Amino acid sequence: MFPEYKLVQQCLRRIEDNLGWGTSSEWHNDMFVELSEQIQKRTQVLLSPTTLKRVWGRVNYQSAPSITTLNTLAQFAGYQNWRDFKNSTTVKKPSRLSQKLSPNLGIIMLGASAMTLVFISLYSLTGSKNGTDAIDISKIGFSSRPITSGLPNSVVFDLDLDGIRSDSIHIQQYWDPTKTIKLKPGQKQATGQYYFPGYFRAKLLVDGTPLKQHDLFIKTEGWLGTLDYSPIPKYVTEDSIRKGTLSFSQPVLAEIASSEQPFFSTYHMVDDFASISGDNFVLTTSIRNTYREKWAVCQNAAIVILGTKSAMIVEFSIPGCVSEVGVMMSDVYVSGKEHDLSGLGVDLSDIQNFKIEVRNKQLRVFLENEQLFMGEYHESLGTIVGIRYRFLGAGEVSYTKLTDLSGHTVALEDDFKQIH
Repeated sequence: MFPEYKLVQQCLRRIEDNLGWGTSSEWHNDMFVELSEQIQKRTQVLLSPTTLKRVWGRVNYQSAPSITTLNTLAQFAGYQNWRDFKNSTTVKKPSRLSQKLSPNLGIIMLGASAMTLVFISLYSLTGSKNGTDAIDISKIGFSSRPITSGLPNSVVFDLDLDGIRSDSIHIQQYWDPTKTIKLKPGQKQATGQYYFPGYFRAKLLVDGTPLKQHDLFIKTEGWLGTLDYSPIPKYVTEDSIRKGTLSFSQPVLAEIASSEQPFFSTYHMVDDFASISGDNFVLTTSIRNTYREKWAVCQNAAIVILGTKSAMIVEFSIPGCVSEVGVMMSDVYVSGKEHDLSGLGVDLSDIQNFKIEVRNKQLRVFLENEQLFMGEYHESLGTIVGIRYRFLGAGEVSYTKLTDLSGHTVALEDDFKQIH
């Protein structure tokens, strides 16, 4: 246990309370992925899902978190940095009573254990007062249907909870606090709100245990632009962003330029593509940055590949800012703070032609024919269901093509010259 362990735990509890997602012991992989994205949006620092799992104790890892990780977590919790959090937090010292009890703790615990055994024995003889029977999962109904197409979107959950007598029944709708719904016993329907497209996994939880789950697919109608205000984005439809390139109009760019605070804009395409594996594909694309003033001087841009099981994020910036970029490959994250990612330092003031190739879970990133990055991961992305282009400030996309490795199966190809 490292020296600041208790302080770190307090910081994590503060974050959990702010998120309202329930106990972190019940968080699944998708929630850590989305937490990673939320932290990046708020702090401009990307902590990988694997790093977050280590900090939360979900992955066996004995070393103390780095100061970069601690500063980022403290900022996400609402403080300036880790020092500010420590100065604002007091770790309670053991009271005189607890110090007196400590030498006798073993005896106390032994007595408590004996009493617990007696209680359990009596309870087993008298039976449960609630009379809760084992739940027949086959009789439990849990399904969903979007109310409309496009975004924002509400989803109706249809329920059959007969046989469940617990007062702790919830729907975990992926990551967002608004997507965690408390249910009443016998409730037949519930609704949830979605502001971003994606591939989500909804779970029916009883006493914290998932009984049933299914996938939710919130698609876009063609390409969708968003100005990623928090908590609700501003939408820009395809007919307003497709004009020879995928780009925002001058009024939207003026709105972005007027902001005193950094924020991202994103182009989304989420749909049923051809069955392209996220572990074996080629994406060729041409992008550039169109806003580089004030807080967007680093020209940060990211290409995001969404899969049914995980995601991949490749970030770029100008050469002088590569310390702030990273690459997320499902369960593996490579940080510019700890690795030389100078290859991902690119001048995006002009259109640049990239190729992202994944072969058997090995990622290679090219600019023209020059390799910029190579890395490997372990946990599958599943099937590709979406592409996002994310820019700090604003950017444009002039070409995109997604195929399998052979090039024979084309899931998506677009030069944005025609309205679909």
